[in-house]
Amino acid sequence: MTQTTRKRQDYLSWDEYFMAVALLSAQRSKDPNTQVGACVANDDNKIVGVGYNGFPWGCPDDELPWAREGDFLDTKYPYVCHAELNAVLNSTAQSLKNCRIYVGLFPCNECTKVIIQSGINEIIYLSDKYADSDSVKASKRMLDKSKTGYRRFEGRGTELCLKIYSIE
Repeated sequence: MTQTTRKRQDYLSWDEYFMAVALLSAQRSKDPNTQVGACVANDDNKIVGVGYNGFPWGCPDDELPWAREGDFLDTKYPYVCHAELNAVLNSTAQSLKNCRIYVGLFPCNECTKVIIQSGINEIIYLSDKYADSDSVKASKRMLDKSKTGYRRFEGRGTELCLKIYSIE
């Protein structure tokens, strides 16, 4: 009797895989309120950049503010680099032309400029909770004018639980 072996049917799609990498990267953020990660993938489905929101290199996490409210210089906003910017800056590729970026939160207008300028041609985002903000409205205006695609992530609701331990 011949035994037929079939591949698994419940494996992650490419979109699910890259979004999971973005969400895992977000766990590196030290921001007490908002953790965002980003993953850049090329046409060959290779990861070419990963980032998360945090302070620039050399700026100690305990010496700059994480506050969301107060005087501008006493908040995190003038200091934090967003996940999308870090993913582009951390890129291992010579060019990001025709790449896609997976991100937990729809990009702000500043990150959108970086995305467009880098040549990334599609944004896949999980949440658009700031859709009514001027920043996101400006982002979508620039994306539409530059013909840079964007779409909400369509996953199957897959839940992943990673256990990190040593094998002895």
